[in-house]
Amino acid sequence: MILKSSLLRLQGLAAALCFAALCTAAQVQAADQRVYRNHQLSEHSLTVETSDGTVTLTPLRKGALEVHYQREGLKQLPSFAIAERAPGAARLDEKRDRLEYGTDQLKAVIHKSPFYIEYLRGAQRLTGEELGFFANETLRGFRFALAAEEKLLGGGERVLGMDRRGQRLPLYNKAHYGYTTESNQMYFSLPAVMSSNKYILLFDNSATGNLDLGASEKDVLQFEAVGGRTAYIIVAGDSYPQLIENYVSVTGRQPLPPRWALGNFASRFGYRTEQQVRDTVDKFAEEDFPLDALVLDLYWFGADIKGHMGNLAWDKNAFPEPEKMIADLKERGINTILVTEPFVLSTSERWDEAVASNALAKDLTGKPKRFDFYFGNTGLIDVFAEDGRDWFWNIYRGLKQQGVAGWWGDLGEPEVHPSDTVHAIGMADEIHNAYGHRWAQMLYENEKSENPAERPFIMMRAGFAGSQRYGMIPWTGDVAREWGGLQPQVELALSMSLLGFGYTHSDLGGFAGGEEFDRELYIRWLQYGTFQPVYRPHAQEHIASEPVFHDRKTRDITREFIKLRYRLLPYNYTLAFENSRTGMPLMRPLFFENDSDTALIDYKDAYLWGNDFLVAPVTEAGVDAVEVQLPGGVWFDYWNDDQYGGETAQVKVDLESIPVLVRAGAFIPTVEDMTSTRDYSSAKLTLDYYAHPTAVRSNGYIYEDDGATVNAYDRGQYEKLAFSASRNGDGIAFDFQRSGDGYEGMPAQRQITLKIHNWQQAPAAIEAGGQTIQLHQREKDFARAAQGPGMTNAVTSCW
Repeated sequence: MILKSSLLRLQGLAAALCFAALCTAAQVQAADQRVYRNHQLSEHSLTVETSDGTVTLTPLRKGALEVHYQREGLKQLPSFAIAERAPGAARLDEKRDRLEYGTDQLKAVIHKSPFYIEYLRGAQRLTGEELGFFANETLRGFRFALAAEEKLLGGGERVLGMDRRGQRLPLYNKAHYGYTTESNQMYFSLPAVMSSNKYILLFDNSATGNLDLGASEKDVLQFEAVGGRTAYIIVAGDSYPQLIENYVSVTGRQPLPPRWALGNFASRFGYRTEQQVRDTVDKFAEEDFPLDALVLDLYWFGADIKGHMGNLAWDKNAFPEPEKMIADLKERGINTILVTEPFVLSTSERWDEAVASNALAKDLTGKPKRFDFYFGNTGLIDVFAEDGRDWFWNIYRGLKQQGVAGWWGDLGEPEVHPSDTVHAIGMADEIHNAYGHRWAQMLYENEKSENPAERPFIMMRAGFAGSQRYGMIPWTGDVAREWGGLQPQVELALSMSLLGFGYTHSDLGGFAGGEEFDRELYIRWLQYGTFQPVYRPHAQEHIASEPVFHDRKTRDITREFIKLRYRLLPYNYTLAFENSRTGMPLMRPLFFENDSDTALIDYKDAYLWGNDFLVAPVTEAGVDAVEVQLPGGVWFDYWNDDQYGGETAQVKVDLESIPVLVRAGAFIPTVEDMTSTRDYSSAKLTLDYYAHPTAVRSNGYIYEDDGATVNAYDRGQYEKLAFSASRNGDGIAFDFQRSGDGYEGMPAQRQITLKIHNWQQAPAAIEAGGQTIQLHQREKDFARAAQGPGMTNAVTSCW
């Protein structure tokens, strides 16, 4: 009987699948016969009526159009991707067989019969609908035609190579524990791609689905979902940086984080007691490691892993005086970050309270939905419901009042999310991919409302297109603690950065597994971390994640790299500022340097850290040299000034170095060592200038504010220090300028040390402001002169 029953169920499933296929075929045929009927132009949009519904085109700022297909009876969800609607001006030209609608940067050509839309930048065709919109009872989506040589990047966190063309990507945020060198489905999917033809196509749909990038049909891009909003956004740009800027002008810019977010984090799974926390920070101080944040994983609210999730209140046995602990850490310049999860176990202390507050998602009968997963029997907070958000934020509010500085949102895919879970605006499969997005929005907007003077810190594992506008800082999940885990980290960070998530980073050292400590792997991972957006070693505790608990050699090497990261704060903070204004990633792919060389798109072994560093992590054991592909120009080894040019560089390394190259003509600003960013000051600033005959003119700048004020730039509470160099037959002329109204704590004056690399001869003379500068051959004579009376505005030079 069981076998027969199963057979009948399988037969029924096969029939259903066959029916769905027939519906799809019928719908394709109907869509292919779609024709124009009429149109209506309003101040901010164009609506076209077709034989099977309407399509509305809305310009969104510059270089972007929203295209929304609607059909009677087809449920729509709100846009999660669009930050705010600020429609731009567009022009309509009517032709006999088509309509042309758009801006100077992007034009939609709407063909009347059969109906389809193609998109142009100037006279260049970017892309176009193949079938366009389709929908039936179980599936909806879009089909676009792909050009023969077109490469496609993005789609979120995947380990598949930079060019994802030929792949079918599941659109369902899902944990991949212990991944290494291949993963088709991970924590943070994005229904968006960037094309080598310099456009971005974003499907503004949060539902479960797939993004088929020429896998099923080589010249067709197909987006499909089980429900959700039937809209897409197309963005164009003349260059990749402009394309990203146009994209984030629509989906939202990442706000500038607090400066301490660029410092060193102490983090593990996890600190079990208050005493362990205090002992750990003492060890960082004892070993002379700077430290800015300490992250508490789930033991802060429970003595063990299972049975406590949802408590979100201090375990007073393990943490008897949490407020004093947080205050003591803050006194040392260390910020406390707490892990939180959206699950409330039925065994937790808050279960009855959550049920009574109507905070949980429902089952089909309207009762709180309960299900089992690794941590126990649980419910899920409905962040799409006002009651759920209010109840959840009330917990955060109490913790914030205790002094907590930042939030870590874990398991927010959500990691387990049954399809029959009912949320305020739809079923689980309709909104699954927007869960983390809505959670981050709740945190960010409440932080802004109740703590308007503070820059929020919100680290999360999953979200949706546009989540960056809520300050979301993603990480790449539970990566295996092995070489195969380190190898894809550049690809993951670059792929996410191209679509707005410039702070994507990894658990330094690897998180999952590992039987014994691998010193070389650990050092290499932390060296790479110096040049990634967030410096946070984190791992399962059977091997310490913190460098201070390892052998002397490991400590000595990693200490120097962490201190280097702090010395580079003027450079790194300027990258963060640029990201907040234009969306420009902190980590940048090499093809930005030469967008005519599409082969560079596939290169993921090195990257640009800002404009002037080229970094190639060492990702294999026993390496003594690394071949680095160069994007053109002349580059210098940061460690020894060796010069490289041409197509590749063979860079020698030892355990104490990785390939870090500096662009000819670059200014690299650094400051003195510090114990935390609380002590940051640019009063003594060093500028390393890399001279070369090819760098006839070059310039740079640093952005400075107090590291904490919200919207400091827009308020005028900042300073920009600009430097330039111009080379001619007589030498190099340097120019230094400042702008901005200043900020609280700004140095009254600065001592600037200019170091010129690749300049062989001592100068015959140095002039500044028409004044001849005194030269000194010995550094001690220079130091004595610099400290002498009347030197406040004078300049001396040591050669």
